[in-house]
Amino acid sequence: MKMRVSAVQYHLHTIHSFEDFANQVEHYVKNAQEYDTEFLLFPELFTTQLMSIGDEQGNALPITALPSFTDRYVELFRSLAAKYEMYLIGGTHIIEENGKLYNTAFLFYPDGRVGQQKKIHITPWEVKGWNMGAGDSLQIFETDKGKVAMIICYDIEFPEWVRIAKARGADVIFCPSCTDDRHAFHRVRYTSHARTIENQVYVVLTGTVGSLPTVDFMRANFGQAAILTPNDVPFPPRGILAEGEINHDMMVTADLDIQLLYDVREKGSVTTWRDRRTDLYTDWK
Repeated sequence: MKMRVSAVQYHLHTIHSFEDFANQVEHYVKNAQEYDTEFLLFPELFTTQLMSIGDEQGNALPITALPSFTDRYVELFRSLAAKYEMYLIGGTHIIEENGKLYNTAFLFYPDGRVGQQKKIHITPWEVKGWNMGAGDSLQIFETDKGKVAMIICYDIEFPEWVRIAKARGADVIFCPSCTDDRHAFHRVRYTSHARTIENQVYVVLTGTVGSLPTVDFMRANFGQAAILTPNDVPFPPRGILAEGEINHDMMVTADLDIQLLYDVREKGSVTTWRDRRTDLYTDWK
C-alpha cells in the first residue's frame, strides 16, 4: 500500500476578502493535483489570514471573529476535496463551542465527510493571548489508504499522545504546525522525527511562512515542510523523504510505502514498537 502526500508551506500575507483566501487555497490544491497527490496537508492557524481582512476601521479582526468563517471554510475545503478527489487536511481553524474557542484540525474526505481533531496541549501564549480551550480526546481516521491521525504542533512534543495514536492503528501522523522562530520550529521538527523512530510511523509536517503585519501573534512565522520516516535501512539515511526550503512559499511531495513500516516493525535493525517493555511501563492505548 502506497500513498502520495504533499505538504504546503502556506504563505501568510494580508488579504482583503474571503475570496482572496479561497483562491490561494485552491492554487495549492491545483498544484497538488498536478503531482497526483492523494493527501494534502495545510498548516496550523493558517486561517488567521482571514483576520487580516479587517473591519471598517481598517483594524485586524479579533481571534473571536474566526468562528464566523467556519461554515465558509468547511464548504470551501469540502468542495475542493470532492472536485479534486483528494483528502485535504485543512490545517487548523478556530471554532467555538459553548462559548469557548478551540484550535481544531479538519480532515476533508473526497466523498464529503469531515473529521475533526481539537488540539489537546495548549501553549502558554495560546492561553494568555487567545484564551484557547483544550480538547480531551484523540480521533483516528479511517481512509482508503489506512488509518491516520492529526497531531497538532505542540501535541507532537508529548510522546504519549503519538504512542496512543500508533497503538490505535495510525501509520501516518499529519502534523500541522505554526511556529514563530527557530527555537519553536526545531522543537516541533526534532520531536516529530523522534516520534517516527519511537513508533515506526511516518510524520508529515508543515508550517506557515510569511507574516500578517496587522494580526497580533502572527507577525512572524518560521516554517518548513518535511516528510519524515523511521531511521532504518529501507528509508533514507537521515529519515527525510522530502523537505522544503525554509520560509519559502512552496509544497513538498513524496510517496509513503506503508508496507515498509510493517517490515521494519517485524525485522528492522531495531524493532522499537515490538520491543516496548510494557511489563515495566504503561502500554498506551
